[in-house]
Amino acid sequence: MRGFRFSEFLPSDMPKGGFDNLLKLFSQLLNYTAGDAAEALAWMNELDKQYKLTDDEYGMGDFIEDLKNKGYLQENPLDGSFQITPKTEQTIRQSALEEIFGKLKKSGKGNHGSNRSGVGEEKNADRREYQYGDSLDQIDMTASIHNAQINHGLQNFTLTERDLEVEERDYKTLTSTVLMIDISHSMILYGEDRITPAKKVAMALAELIRTKYPKDTLDIVVFGNDAWPITLKDLPYLQVGPYHTNTYAGLELATDLLRRRKTHNKQIFMITDGKPTCLKEHGRYYKNSMGLDRKVVNKTLTMAAQCKRLKIPITTFMIARDPYLQQFVRQFTQVNGGKAFYSSLNGLGEYIFEDYIKNRRRTVR
Repeated sequence: MRGFRFSEFLPSDMPKGGFDNLLKLFSQLLNYTAGDAAEALAWMNELDKQYKLTDDEYGMGDFIEDLKNKGYLQENPLDGSFQITPKTEQTIRQSALEEIFGKLKKSGKGNHGSNRSGVGEEKNADRREYQYGDSLDQIDMTASIHNAQINHGLQNFTLTERDLEVEERDYKTLTSTVLMIDISHSMILYGEDRITPAKKVAMALAELIRTKYPKDTLDIVVFGNDAWPITLKDLPYLQVGPYHTNTYAGLELATDLLRRRKTHNKQIFMITDGKPTCLKEHGRYYKNSMGLDRKVVNKTLTMAAQCKRLKIPITTFMIARDPYLQQFVRQFTQVNGGKAFYSSLNGLGEYIFEDYIKNRRRTVR
């Protein structure tokens, strides 16, 4: 007789003891607790009871002691509370980078578009015949001489234009990026946590730039009723507030930050889940959460147009599916001449990374 046999579901990705495995889980939980070490450890204790993460040889107390001894956790001598250290903050960024960058798929040749030139060249594996206008330093002399010997023989050595072989190169560009993160209350409404994926992306992007593109710059701006810059150190502790969405203030601050950068390539990445609902005028807040307020929308579109005049494209990552909100984003994108992605939370990081890397390189012909 055929049928189904049901058993208790045991997650296969839960760590099974050992400091390194537990550290990965601890780092993930810190993203959800906004850097609150005590709350993250409390969650780990509950998970340990349910899934038996530790054993008799290595318990949760041993893990906490190792966190302190290895510099990931420090204890306040006054009240005994736990706080994470800069080493832990870097571990969280590296973990986010590995999680997101590891999911990127290899793209095809030629998918390195950029509208502006940059500085610095890097060889790639592609080869082609010489074309008029190619610089001499692109010619692979060893391969060209080898071609001449094959084509004309060893006895009568001749090197012609058709024997020349040219190395393709990727022309790297310097890029200044502002990442805008919406921290309005809607980022945690409807039972969906949208701020944690946004934080992960910001930390991963910062770590990518710091390690692989150290000459690039990244500024991070958060916006609610107002907008203000935050540092890399602030990211793990970022939380949403009882705010409306002042997209205009966020764009205004992002533009001011990019004006100070001396690079030619400038861009804004904006992660948001809702419509603009707030402005600040003469020290007072103008708010309207009901529908799309014409006054708020028009000022936001005006700022998008100003960014276009300054040659600052805005890439909007919309993590909401409401048709009327998507219609606003399409209008916003058309005014700015930028791009828009209607992304799920799971695919947010891959979208941003692929777009960032694609925009900073082009192939030199």
